[in-house]
Amino acid sequence: QVQLVESGGGLVQAGGSLRLSCAASGRTGSISVMGWFRQAPGKEREFVARTIWTTEYTAYADSVKGRFTISRDNAKMTVYLQMNSLKPEDTAVYYCAAAPTGSSWTYWGQGTQVTVSS
Repeated sequence: QVQLVESGGGLVQAGGSLRLSCAASGRTGSISVMGWFRQAPGKEREFVARTIWTTEYTAYADSVKGRFTISRDNAKMTVYLQMNSLKPEDTAVYYCAAAPTGSSWTYWGQGTQVTVSS
C-alpha cells in the first residue's frame, strides 16, 4: 500500500500563487507516475499534471499550461504543484495520485482545498 498526504491548500486572491505538496509513504518503490487532479463543485474530477518518477517527463492539462509546474524531490518521495497566476476557475479540491508500474491511478490522497477569490 501507498499513502499520500497533501498539504499547502488555502485561500488566495486571483493572480496569486500557492504550492501544494504530496508526500508518499509505504511501498513507494512500486510507484512509476505521480500526478495531480482537481474537482470543482458540481464537476467531475479532472487531470491537472503528472510526472514519471524516474524521468524528466511532465504533462499538463491545457487549462494550466504555463501557469502550473509539477516537480518532485525523489529523496523525500514528495511531489509538488506550483500554481501561479491563479484564477477563480482554479478553485477546487486538489488530489494527489500515484500509479504503480503498468497500472492506472491506484492511490489517492485525501485532497486539499484551493480557493481563488476574484
